[in-house]
Amino acid sequence: MSRTNFKELLEAGVHFGHLKKKYNPAMAPYVFMERNGIHIIDLNKTVALIEDAAAAMKQIAKSGKKILFVATKKQAKSVVAETALSLNMPYITERWPGGLLTNFSTIRKSIKKMQTIDKMKEDGTFATLSKRERLQIDRQRAKLELNLGSIVKMNRMPEAIFVVDINKERIAVSEANHLGIRSFAMTDTNTNPKLIDFPIPSNDDASKSIVCILSIIKKAIMEGLDERGSEQAVKDKEKKEKAKKISEENK
Repeated sequence: MSRTNFKELLEAGVHFGHLKKKYNPAMAPYVFMERNGIHIIDLNKTVALIEDAAAAMKQIAKSGKKILFVATKKQAKSVVAETALSLNMPYITERWPGGLLTNFSTIRKSIKKMQTIDKMKEDGTFATLSKRERLQIDRQRAKLELNLGSIVKMNRMPEAIFVVDINKERIAVSEANHLGIRSFAMTDTNTNPKLIDFPIPSNDDASKSIVCILSIIKKAIMEGLDERGSEQAVKDKEKKEKAKKISEENK
């Protein structure tokens, strides 16, 4: 990673931690100093760790597996949703549905319920119901959409999760750890980075900082997806040529 990234991190305020009174001693290795009662994160450590995280996430994307993005705090919701959508990755930006990972089969049933309602609307069954029934089903569909709409295409467990604010999303982190799902996260000075496989010491409160970290992660995942696409194109070409050769030999 180039020095430009260090400068980008600095300009985005990624180094600003929390007040000293909110400090989690587990973050000690990543704290550079204290200034005016606020802990300052060591950006040299951040650069090294985000490089590790980005490389690992690139490989996950290249393998065709999914990364679930999680952020329900106000300043992170929109940027996380936009990033995940642009990468065709699942995300949660409303309330975390308890058991999303540990009880995935039940969550899948709720998603299937959404899809059944959609099918009813397509095939005309919905129109045959009474006004009251239609209203009830629409309410049910809207509620499911709010909580699960962003993971509707997640047919199997994600390979990893990426979290903004592990204190706020502690249930998501706990479920991932329980199942051995790899975790990536922005870890501020009030968090315990030992709970995360790939911690990225950074300010998880300022939207500018969140945007900066996510842009680096997004670039790495896109590289992985592009490489996967290129490799698949080569395989498809080889397969086509092989089939053509067999066809010619059988003539």
